[in-house]
Amino acid sequence: MEKKVTITTETITLGQLLKLVQAVGTGGAVKRFLQTNEVLVNGEKETRRGRKLKNGDKVEVKGLGTFIVTRAE
Repeated sequence: MEKKVTITTETITLGQLLKLVQAVGTGGAVKRFLQTNEVLVNGEKETRRGRKLKNGDKVEVKGLGTFIVTRAE
């Protein structure tokens, strides 16, 4: 099931999104999370916590779900 994540800025980093969806508790945990869990951005494996996500990007976190980045109008 896909869940929408609404942002009010042009972009959000992957690390910020993972905190927002409560995949991690702190920013410091993001790097380790990305090393030990499979995260796909638009179907491609991603390990960079600073990856910029924009409106329409699809983030799949194995075991947690799929999230679609949506920009608030």
